[in-house]
Amino acid sequence: MKTLTVELGDRSYPIFIGEGLLSNSELYTPYIHGRQVLIVTNETVAPLYLSAVKEALVGYQVDEVILPDGEAYKDLTTLNLIYDALLEKQHNRTTTLIALGGGVIGDMTGFAAASYQRGVNFIQVPTTLLSQVDSSVGGKTAVNHPLGKNMIGAFHQPQCVIADVSTLATLPKRELSAGMAEVIKYGLICDAEFYGWLGEHMTGLMSGDVELLSYAIQRSCQDKAEVVAQDETEGGIRAILNLGHTFGHAIESHQGYGNWLHGEAVGTGMLMAVDLGWRMGAVQKSEMLALRDMLLAAGLPVVGPRDMGPDDYVIRMQVDKKVLDGRIRLVLLKRIGEAYVTSDVPKELLLQTLQAGEQLGCV
Repeated sequence: MKTLTVELGDRSYPIFIGEGLLSNSELYTPYIHGRQVLIVTNETVAPLYLSAVKEALVGYQVDEVILPDGEAYKDLTTLNLIYDALLEKQHNRTTTLIALGGGVIGDMTGFAAASYQRGVNFIQVPTTLLSQVDSSVGGKTAVNHPLGKNMIGAFHQPQCVIADVSTLATLPKRELSAGMAEVIKYGLICDAEFYGWLGEHMTGLMSGDVELLSYAIQRSCQDKAEVVAQDETEGGIRAILNLGHTFGHAIESHQGYGNWLHGEAVGTGMLMAVDLGWRMGAVQKSEMLALRDMLLAAGLPVVGPRDMGPDDYVIRMQVDKKVLDGRIRLVLLKRIGEAYVTSDVPKELLLQTLQAGEQLGCV
């Protein structure tokens, strides 16, 4: 088992990464301060892993709520099911919520924890690659609004993150690909050496090699932890973690949440960002083509939805948390391994990227 730490002073917390961790009570007990626990999971994950987590919680009052599965249910209506369970079982301020599932479960459970009785503790137990490398770390919690993704939420750090790599064995290939988009992101924004390693090992990663995946998760979490430690609430450098997300969120919103997986939309969004960077003269054409090849090797789409035109993107990109004073802010690359945030993007070049279609990233 590998242990990393997100350094946030008195709110620092560990990330445990390894195999067979779900039922290890020693990983939970130090971070549960009361006697009540509510496990929040979904109808897909519960039959696979709920009993294993319960084995680790003998001696506690353990309740559960099983939500429908999918991004389409990441809303205020479904969130209320968590509050209902907490109130019906009379959970008090010493309760601990456990998020057992992917990014949707983690985001919703975290927001419920942030808001129930003005804040209670929670533990992240991510079961997808995307949640293990990204959404479970850093304290961003939220639900979607029909007009924008993650627009209702709070910053609320978990007590710990328990990333059991064994759960990836049951992950559908499409979900593995979606998670790989976030892994690739870390290489692009802050870790050129890791990006090179990913290019060499993508075939093994996508075949499910546990040793390779474990290393990719560790490296991704370390990269994110270092960024979050510098800027917990996204007032500055943390915004680079949103590479591809402004384009990607527009795709998700337009297509209907869940039709494009978050990682699929982010993968295409990253190629759009790099395509734009190439048009602006910052990124080499060879680097853009290499990213396109890597995304394809990871099983990710490299063309946006065919029914989305430039206006569809721009309208939705204007309803984004990174918009300031009406100006769209994008994360772009100076070079592989170094990202920056800017609102100074020539409109004509942005439109060229949005209109590229099948030629995106390979002009």
